[in-house]
Amino acid sequence: MGHLRGKLLPPALAIVFSLLLCGVALIISGANPLSAFGAMVSQVGKGTTLVDILNSTGIYYIAALAVAIGFQMNLFNIGVEGQYRVAAVVAAVVGGSIALPTGIHTMVIIIAAAVAGAAWASIPAILKVTRGVNEVISTIMMNGLAIGLSAYLIRRDVFGELRGNNIRTPEIPESGWMPGISFGGSGTMFGFIFVAVALGIGYWIMMNKTRFGFELRASGESSTAASAGGVNAKKMILVSMLLSGAIAGLISLPELLGRDHTFSLNFTAGIGFSGIAIALLGRNHPGGIAFGALLWAFLDKSGLALDNVGVPREIVTIMQGSIVLSVVVAYEVVRRFELASEQRRVGRELGTVGGAA
Repeated sequence: MGHLRGKLLPPALAIVFSLLLCGVALIISGANPLSAFGAMVSQVGKGTTLVDILNSTGIYYIAALAVAIGFQMNLFNIGVEGQYRVAAVVAAVVGGSIALPTGIHTMVIIIAAAVAGAAWASIPAILKVTRGVNEVISTIMMNGLAIGLSAYLIRRDVFGELRGNNIRTPEIPESGWMPGISFGGSGTMFGFIFVAVALGIGYWIMMNKTRFGFELRASGESSTAASAGGVNAKKMILVSMLLSGAIAGLISLPELLGRDHTFSLNFTAGIGFSGIAIALLGRNHPGGIAFGALLWAFLDKSGLALDNVGVPREIVTIMQGSIVLSVVVAYEVVRRFELASEQRRVGRELGTVGGAA
């Protein structure tokens, strides 16, 4: 029971704290918090909002899984943003340049995206294991390079083409699309959401039921102890970064295969950074990450209703930011509470006063 409390209480405290903080901000600005939150909840049942939330949840979930794999190894892969942008361009170029039967075409695009993401992640990974370069610094630099590279690759004299006022990659033929589930006027749910669910299940099995997952977690806890037990820490760093990059490469595919079928500079940005916050909120657990992704998507999409009640949409950004900050504080508070509780329990069993300190 105490273990479950340690898992569930910190995210709950973080969310409650963020709601209180946003409520105070709304009151200071002269708005009614109940009206604002009520408008957000009621927005879910209007138009395509619910389907949009589910689609965004799947995208955020993949991004957070990519980050979580690095976290398990005690690696901070901030480069997820760049890895998925490079992979999106490569997948769009490959998908728009070939003609294959339905299904096979889609699989080739998925493999191309995963390989491109892993290849981009391999650069900071190799720098880490060979030269000891901190992955935070190298992946931040790689994000900047990814933006420039993606812009270069879709130039008209490279792989891009001009459609209207927008430069983009050639459109992927219908044989490469991934069909979704239509809900009529309520929108169409991306078919790639089921792939996201499969990735979550695979992640849980890998981390909890395989030797690789055990060695990954052991290396993240203590590389020295893991090495003493026969685990090659450098190999685990390289493999975990490659795996993280491969999953990051899939982030763009729900939109690329299910709606846009092409890549342009207007492609959705910032998902990789949101994945970091969601992985923290979900504590790297696939179930917790799913909840965090759903919450993030709800705030994003339902926040559109705030304009209708005279509340600035920036309150959503405040709420998301406060969740990121408060979740770290909440986990530390609960950890200290659990430690103090354990010390008191041991003190009572030993009959000593010092144990209760």
